[in-house]
Amino acid sequence: MPGPAPKKRILIVDDEMDMRIFISTVFKTSGFEAMTAKNGDEGFKAAEKESPDLIILDIMMPGEGGALMYKKLKSDSTLKSIPVIMVSAVGEETFNHYLTMLNTQADIPIPAPDAYIEKPPEANLVLETAMALLN
Repeated sequence: MPGPAPKKRILIVDDEMDMRIFISTVFKTSGFEAMTAKNGDEGFKAAEKESPDLIILDIMMPGEGGALMYKKLKSDSTLKSIPVIMVSAVGEETFNHYLTMLNTQADIPIPAPDAYIEKPPEANLVLETAMALLN
């Protein structure tokens, strides 16, 4: 008889410790496995190593920010199919404009994220959005 299904793995990338704790707690208390990273470079390495089922990504972070990490993810043949939810204080319209500007110079256009939630996020909205993308 098969055992229980493995827990879905969520990678949360945000420079704010409070936000990493908040979002990872939302997922852990809902039966997911949550991993965290504090910047884009650490997040990309974690994505390569851990192969998460979903990535929650902040845009504005020191060092390699979320926008660059997102571009690297969507340009990587192994990682580009992982759904991404942007959770950011940057407005969705502003991010979409940035993406449009990036795509004017790109050989292969970078797709819009699977979902976008402006900060501060509501726990239920983050969870419902993630569950919709994972089903």
